[in-house]
Amino acid sequence: MFDKVIIVEGTSDKKKVENIVKEPVEIICTNGTISLSKMDELIDSLLEKEVYILVDADAAGEKLRKQFKREFPEAGHLYIDRSFREVATTPSYHLATVLMAANIDVHSEHLEKG
Repeated sequence: MFDKVIIVEGTSDKKKVENIVKEPVEIICTNGTISLSKMDELIDSLLEKEVYILVDADAAGEKLRKQFKREFPEAGHLYIDRSFREVATTPSYHLATVLMAANIDVHSEHLEKG
């Protein structure tokens, strides 16, 4: 059973985060936008967990983030630098730093630039 959950948009985001995270964390893909009924189901399953939203820094990601802020205000929000735009293409060191700031344990080799 996972205590921490990271919600991402797509499978490439999920793979990227899985490679960096060291502790057992459940990573859920929304595959883009999410219906209200799906959102309600998801929230019900996550009520006792520490939940983080990690979406792309683009229009679709912002729309999804707004939806989570409205429907699930308890969730924490992780932000990548806008210049990277997508979670999947964000350099590992940047993503590792963002995750560490949320007290998520990461593999130390990802903290090095280069």
